[in-house]
Amino acid sequence: MRRDSDGQWTQRLHGHATRYLGPVHGLVGNVQALAPLLDSKRRSALVRRTAAILERAASVENGLANWPPEERGLLENTRGEIRLQWCHGAPGIVCAAAPYLDEELLLAGAELTWRAGPHRDAKGAGLCHGTAGNGYALLKAFERTGDERWLERARRFAVHALAQVRRQRADRGRGRYALWTGDLGVALYLADCIDARAAYPVLDA
Repeated sequence: MRRDSDGQWTQRLHGHATRYLGPVHGLVGNVQALAPLLDSKRRSALVRRTAAILERAASVENGLANWPPEERGLLENTRGEIRLQWCHGAPGIVCAAAPYLDEELLLAGAELTWRAGPHRDAKGAGLCHGTAGNGYALLKAFERTGDERWLERARRFAVHALAQVRRQRADRGRGRYALWTGDLGVALYLADCIDARAAYPVLDA
């Protein structure tokens, strides 16, 4: 992986070259990892340039914002789906870039996440592409603004995620014990909703 002259990273993985925007193998994830290691001048330049990239890449309509997986890519994937999850889409951009993303864009991304509602059981309750991961975008909006409405919305997602975990445990006869796609990540999200914290697991540690 290397950073290109335009401020993004090209990653070559499994024979494919990608320039993702999101926290998984992408721009905001790299910035989140690097920013704490840089001096204040370099950190400021990095986040300012990244914020400009995110502003260009945003798809904004009627006060709602989403991001494609890549800056010049399409919102829709090959199956005609628009992803709105932590790994690709507004929730992950909002979570990873919350300290420096333009506040209007941050709130537009969080508002889209709220209006779309919690994920259905096909996506699950987990962090990577489920209800808990999306819920963290609402907690980040609360952290940035102090508006209790966002905390209440995040807690509604938490209730939905808990119900999903219970249903899926009943269906499978067991839980899922992974952090990113299982019950552990949901438990951490529930705890953060109770404590009114917005620390995305591992990455905000």
